[in-house]
Amino acid sequence: MGAGGLDEPAKPVFNKDFQQDFQTLLRWRRDVRRFRTDPIAPEILIELLSLADLSPSVGNSQPWRIVQVESSDKRARVAASFEAENTAAGSSYKDEKAQLYRQLKLAGLKEAPVHLAIFSDTNPKQGYGLGRATMPETLAYSTVSMIHTFWLAARVRGIGVGWVSILDPDQVTQILEVDTSWKFVAYLCVGYPEEEHMDPELERVRWQARSPLDERLFRR
Repeated sequence: MGAGGLDEPAKPVFNKDFQQDFQTLLRWRRDVRRFRTDPIAPEILIELLSLADLSPSVGNSQPWRIVQVESSDKRARVAASFEAENTAAGSSYKDEKAQLYRQLKLAGLKEAPVHLAIFSDTNPKQGYGLGRATMPETLAYSTVSMIHTFWLAARVRGIGVGWVSILDPDQVTQILEVDTSWKFVAYLCVGYPEEEHMDPELERVRWQARSPLDERLFRR
């Protein structure tokens, strides 16, 4: 019996098969930009968001605020923000990189059946401020942790996620009419992938290959 007389669940055993499956999941978790327009059943989306809600957060604050964008007008305005910011970003490149940038598909805003705007509450009541007095940015870090959990849960169900980062945060906050104390973190396109790849798209189009771990691992 556990504390308070309650039966504790059995400690899980993550065997070799599970470990291999988990590695496969990580290798096949890709940023999807090409979606089928098939809808996602509402109960599946709720299931995925419920799994994501299990994510850890600083002080158990659960600062993530999830906005499901269903309005065609708001979606169109977000897409317009993307187009403007994408054009501006493309102008910063020269020569071959500029030409390649124009060929990249960097969002699935038109095709993805589900749009989720993810914000982080900058002063949530939950958690009573624990653990973030010196590093308030841990609230946003916690929200990113939730996004990654959602991403993996979606991949398990054969659903793809694409993070659209080429947006003006202030514009998105204004378009979606959310509390101005919420910090915009991510705009996610969610849907069934049109195609499947284990390697990142930016590698396939020769934009940037992944570098080995030892370039990012330091010992002191």
